[in-house]
Amino acid sequence: MAYTTLTDRYINPLTDFGFKRIFGTELNKNLLIDFLNVILPDPHKVKDLKYLNTEHLGNTPLDRKAIFDLYCEGKGGEKFIVEMQKAKHDFFKERSVYYATFPIQEQAKKGDWDYYLEPVYTVGILDFIFRDHLEDPTLLHIVELKDQECRVFYEKLKFIYIELPKFTKTIDTLTTHFDKWLYLLRHLPDLQDPPTPLQENIFLQVFETAALAKFSVEEIRAYENSLKYYRDMHGVIKTARNEGIQEGREQGIQEGRKQGIQEGQRSLILKLLTRRLGTLPPSLLSRLDRLCLQTLEDLSEALLDFQTIADLETWLSSLEQQKDDR
Repeated sequence: MAYTTLTDRYINPLTDFGFKRIFGTELNKNLLIDFLNVILPDPHKVKDLKYLNTEHLGNTPLDRKAIFDLYCEGKGGEKFIVEMQKAKHDFFKERSVYYATFPIQEQAKKGDWDYYLEPVYTVGILDFIFRDHLEDPTLLHIVELKDQECRVFYEKLKFIYIELPKFTKTIDTLTTHFDKWLYLLRHLPDLQDPPTPLQENIFLQVFETAALAKFSVEEIRAYENSLKYYRDMHGVIKTARNEGIQEGREQGIQEGRKQGIQEGQRSLILKLLTRRLGTLPPSLLSRLDRLCLQTLEDLSEALLDFQTIADLETWLSSLEQQKDDR
């Protein structure tokens, strides 16, 4: 095993690196198939799939692009977007709908086309609870388009959300295959050995894939960076929530919460950018200070691909150009 200060035996699957290590490789695609099949309705089970390009551009150079965590195509042509959302996002539902438009539009054919579409599934594994679901104990939500009589209007577009914090079962109370997957997602880095209820072949493969002892030096470094980002994100969310509440007492609850979250997000982004790129010049800091909360969220994903300060400057220039052209 490469040298590391990590004390866990297994990776955290809620990190970007851990999620893609377990579910995002051709070698382990049977893990993703198994997971999808425990949440999909019976008529929609997956027999096989192939991984597709996760970056999608709009129809024009000025259109906003989308970068999925995982994007796959089933044997029958059905499309799957699988997202791990670590931080609470007020517009995650809207983003899910926006993301779903990409696999719909890419099915358009030149020339004669009868508008036939293959199914599109958007799966969100959430490390938070929707604000309007706080009193609802249901953790698996399957959303479809329905009419005023609650009849399914279009069955080939589904949004599936799993609110992980609602899963509180202990290892001794797991009863279903779904229970076992959720337990692993929540507790994998806390385990030392596969417990008896998880000694099925599919879960033993997860333990094998997630074992840090088999990582190379480069993989250890990549995972450590991903874990730091995950922990920083959670720390800032907690701080932002507390600051927002305090601000709310002084300025009004809604205004204070928004202010605290935005400042917390900005602080996190600056910390991550400095760690990745070094000290930022004042001119860049000034441009970053003008970004709204939604743009900061986009930057938190984009910065993982930055290698130099020039990459950040290019990203900001592209953003500013889009605003000017509008």
